[in-house]
Amino acid sequence: MFFSKGVQYMLIATFVFVVMKVCVKLVPHIPAIEIILFRCIISISICLYYLNKQKVSVWGNNKPVLILRGSAGAFALITYFWLLQEIPLATAATLQYIAPIFATILGIYLVKEKVASFQWIFFLMSFVGVIIVQGFDARMSTTHLLIGIASAMGTGLAYNFVRKLKTSEHPLVIIFYFPLVVLPIASIWSVFVWVQPQGWDWVVLLGVGICTQIAQYFLTKAYQSEEVSKISILNYVGLVYALLFGWFLFDETFNWMTYAGMGLVLLGVILNVVLKEKLAEKPATT
Repeated sequence: MFFSKGVQYMLIATFVFVVMKVCVKLVPHIPAIEIILFRCIISISICLYYLNKQKVSVWGNNKPVLILRGSAGAFALITYFWLLQEIPLATAATLQYIAPIFATILGIYLVKEKVASFQWIFFLMSFVGVIIVQGFDARMSTTHLLIGIASAMGTGLAYNFVRKLKTSEHPLVIIFYFPLVVLPIASIWSVFVWVQPQGWDWVVLLGVGICTQIAQYFLTKAYQSEEVSKISILNYVGLVYALLFGWFLFDETFNWMTYAGMGLVLLGVILNVVLKEKLAEKPATT
């Protein structure tokens, strides 16, 4: 097949993650932290069932890194769910897509991965695209931008911890620690902002949990299969899905400069992936 296993896993994860984001926006009356609580309960239940079925210890081997992965992911998740309910779907998605920049920078130090010089040019191109989106979409304030950047940093850090755990942990164990860290925070916080779900709210909340579990599984498999700098950039493909879902379901439209910024983000991604693939295929010379 043309794409490697890691790329295939990442493309699946990206699509399912966007479906999950759609579910979050379908219940704007439910506080973001409450949605996260339901997501954690569903995720932990599924993880425990399959880990027990496969007779794998839920606690893993490298507990410090597992806890760090869960903590970084918890911060990124809480801030990002808040953003999803505050700004358009595609705009929130675009903000999160600067995570590969942080994943790459941190990957140099955390997992000792090398980054080709041309990648920095394309990362910069994508980052400029994000700035253009912020500058020409009045629905996104500077506060939204700063929180989005902080969330992306947390995501980039989490990516690297997953990579560090590639040989020591079962994918479901890595996933399990994520809701395990978030659950106590979400439980206490939700007590003060609780809104009782009604009717179809329950179906949507279930969808958030199930989609998250599927996406997290394939995301973890992807980062265990390929280099961070190669795989993380594929997150940008979700921007196309986000635009389409936002248009059809939420009647979200943008001015031409915003679309241009999003296009710049995608262009940086496509050039990065294509050139990195060709560089990898090029035979070594002596």
